[in-house]
Amino acid sequence: MDVSPKDKFVTVYGRKPVLEALDDPRLEVDKVVLADTARGPAAREILDAAGRRGVRVQRATAQRVKVLAGNGRHDQGVLADVVAPRMLPLDVALRSRPRHVLVLDGITTPANVGMILRTATAAGMEGIVVPRRGVASIDPLVVKASAGVAFRAPVLKCATAAEAVEALRAEGYPVYALDAGAPRTVYGFDLPERAAFVLGSETAGVSAEVRPHVTGWLSIPMAAGVESLNVAGAAAVLCFEVARRSAR
Repeated sequence: MDVSPKDKFVTVYGRKPVLEALDDPRLEVDKVVLADTARGPAAREILDAAGRRGVRVQRATAQRVKVLAGNGRHDQGVLADVVAPRMLPLDVALRSRPRHVLVLDGITTPANVGMILRTATAAGMEGIVVPRRGVASIDPLVVKASAGVAFRAPVLKCATAAEAVEALRAEGYPVYALDAGAPRTVYGFDLPERAAFVLGSETAGVSAEVRPHVTGWLSIPMAAGVESLNVAGAAAVLCFEVARRSAR
């Protein structure tokens, strides 16, 4: 199975996140890339930490590190590729027929993505689609918001949310999405053995590209005039309701 490096690692950048990854014995760090301009105590600290773990350190130009980290990121001249053991391309994951899959669509706030990864993993979701485009990438901010769970979350990768739901539908998955006005609630629908659930952005909701593939809309009942929940809060309600029903 030929899997792209982008679908095997979570890349963290910046001195503190890289040192935290190297100092955590639960994590497997594949490699560290250090800018050839990095010198002094900060660089020595990273080299020593990598040496203690037996992690290889590659030197590269500062520009190359910036490109690898993602242009415009505050990489401080260093990044580390951390092995994410449950991360897979979506098409590969679908071969094993995961029961329930969450699809993130247009969620660009790293804190929300991190909290959703933590919640969905805790609830036992078998797949969380984090598209490469249109959703915040798994970076140090996402890792921090997930309390480190992002490294071991069942993240599934593909290009876009629309591509994800199209692939899921082709494999026979019904696709549900949340909408405040939907008459059916997350507590009252018939949960299929296998299903996918889309979480849209807080501002635009489910994207126009994804909407045609949605087979059912669900709401979360609100009391006391509250209009809606933050997307991470909605994810928690949905994921643990699916977990509760699946445990019956």
